Amino acid sequence: MNMNVLLINGSPHAKGCTYTALSEIEKTLRENGIDTELIHVGHKDIHGCIACGKCMETGKCVFNDLVNEVAPKFEAADGIVIGSPVYYASIAGGLKSFLDRLFYSTRFDKRMKVGAAVTSARRAGTIATFDIINKYFSIAQMPIATSFYWNEVHGANAEQVVQDEEGMQCMRQLGRNMAFLIRAIAAEKALNGLPEQEPRVWTNFIR
Repeated sequence: MNMNVLLINGSPHAKGCTYTALSEIEKTLRENGIDTELIHVGHKDIHGCIACGKCMETGKCVFNDLVNEVAPKFEAADGIVIGSPVYYASIAGGLKSFLDRLFYSTRFDKRMKVGAAVTSARRAGTIATFDIINKYFSIAQMPIATSFYWNEVHGANAEQVVQDEEGMQCMRQLGRNMAFLIRAIAAEKALNGLPEQEPRVWTNFIR
């Protein structure tokens, strides 16, 4: 059975720093037998969530844009890599709106899909961005793929990112580790299914 990973480029630049990092991961995933698709979202005009609640009724976002186009690809994927440049020490705004709506509006089970965050910066802000992206995975019961360092590359342009030898090596190791996790989870799922789920308990803090 073919495994596949969706890679999301959250940079406005189609072939910039973030793309360069994601391409290195994509190449490694393919070398390890994983099918891939790279989608550019950072250049789109993506509306933020307005908390209308319509997705609870329909299973899709009320704004019929790239979020709803990507949702079935995400559902079919065994893993997802989300890449963001650093703007003002944080995640790119358009990508944040995209991820908020993609994760919240979709009703399908995301458990045990493997997630990975990738960040790129000229200098600083990668760790804050890395943490923000990983929170989407952790609330969805998605295992997080890691490398030998935080998944980040540095440079002011794609050419400089290629010169970040440690960063690019980190991307390749991330690809290998992600492929291993995906195969291991698929094997266990085939034998024993997914972990048991308890009925959800909701607690509101009012004081």
